[in-house]
Amino acid sequence: MATIARWLFVLCLPVVLITASILAAANSRVLYNYGFDKYAVSETTGLAEEELDKVARGLIQYFGSNQESISLVVEREGEPFELFNAREVLHLEDVKGLFHLDYMVLLWTLGYALSYIGVSFILDRLGFSRRLSRAVIAGGVLTLFLMLAAGLATFFNFDGFFYQFHVFSFANDFWLLDPATDFLVMLFPQGFWYDATVAVALATTAVALVLSGIAWLYLRKTRGNDEENDDQG
Repeated sequence: MATIARWLFVLCLPVVLITASILAAANSRVLYNYGFDKYAVSETTGLAEEELDKVARGLIQYFGSNQESISLVVEREGEPFELFNAREVLHLEDVKGLFHLDYMVLLWTLGYALSYIGVSFILDRLGFSRRLSRAVIAGGVLTLFLMLAAGLATFFNFDGFFYQFHVFSFANDFWLLDPATDFLVMLFPQGFWYDATVAVALATTAVALVLSGIAWLYLRKTRGNDEENDDQG
């Protein structure tokens, strides 16, 4: 039973890191505005930078709210207008549903991971730290493997990866938008999603490396202490 619980923790660790990175990216105005600047979205949409920042804030607020549909009014050449049409609004509802699912998965997996740590500490304080360190390293290695696989898929065929993601994730075709008329595509061209995917992968990889490195250093240090104690004994 303890072995099953430990391996569930190992499996939960990459899920926690990936879902947390996705939510961090979804709530990052820096990432949004970076994409707006890099892909010259102001020229494409005719929206001033202040209005684009308003869009970023509006989307972040919407994704984190209980509001079912988004209504975002911006100004272009001094004239206010509703930014998203009905089809885009429906697609954003679906996107919000994915972010909500991501959040729930994060809560459940993080909850299990913390519960495992707490119960393991109570039941076996003596061997807790080293056993947890090994599990963290295993989870970190699994995370790095998943990020490598995702990185290869992104690098060699991001278009196909992006298309299959939409086919798998959405039960409708509201995501098929026209880049010439639909602001959602003009705001977030495919290059933005490539950059966002890379950002999520790099953030996940970085945290996995840090956690695994700390766990490895701890095991190395305590192994040395154990050997020293054996010699003195």
